Amino acid sequence: MFEVWDIPINATIFYTWIVMALLTVASLLITRNLRPDVPPNRWRTMLEVIVQGIQSQIEEVAPGPSRHLLYYVGTLFLFVAMSNLLLVVPGFEPPTASLSTTTALALSVLIAVPLFGITSQGLGGYLKTYLQPSFIMLPFNIISEFSRGISLAIRLYGNIMSGAVIAAILLSVAPFFFPVVMDVLGLLTGVIQAYIFAILATVYISSATAPPKPSQPEKEIP
Repeated sequence: MFEVWDIPINATIFYTWIVMALLTVASLLITRNLRPDVPPNRWRTMLEVIVQGIQSQIEEVAPGPSRHLLYYVGTLFLFVAMSNLLLVVPGFEPPTASLSTTTALALSVLIAVPLFGITSQGLGGYLKTYLQPSFIMLPFNIISEFSRGISLAIRLYGNIMSGAVIAAILLSVAPFFFPVVMDVLGLLTGVIQAYIFAILATVYISSATAPPKPSQPEKEIP
């Protein structure tokens, strides 16, 4: 699209910047008078409902302290949801429809999983999880970690792209009726995909931060 200091900026990066700017500006405007003596307005109430909803979902999946997990998973949810919801804006290309963006999001989850795990259990405790239930499972557990990231990226990319393809087909068949229907379905699908992505990230991080189960003593056969 253009260059910044001789660095080419494509559409994916440009629209990602737009989503980031919208989320940042909206957060600053809504929370600028966040004080106990100021009564909440409708925007602040809406933001509190969203944050509390995300936190309640995290607490159902990941028992224990969830404040730091809320910051990360909530950011993932809001970014993916905003990117998908802006699909109804004419000319906007959601960055989540690019494999580069979904891969970057999946890589961030792959990095977050061991970071949360090491923070919760320590380096030694987290590395021991790769040896459970036996050291023979080490290569399989490593492969499982990478397959999670690949599945996250492909799932999000495939769902967004399939929706765009279906919309293009329906528009070519009935261009005056299906746009409204596809806009509604696009909004619903975008929120669902953001929810699924955030929940999967929560499940992966929760499995890395969960304390290992104590081994049960074998029962003697009488």
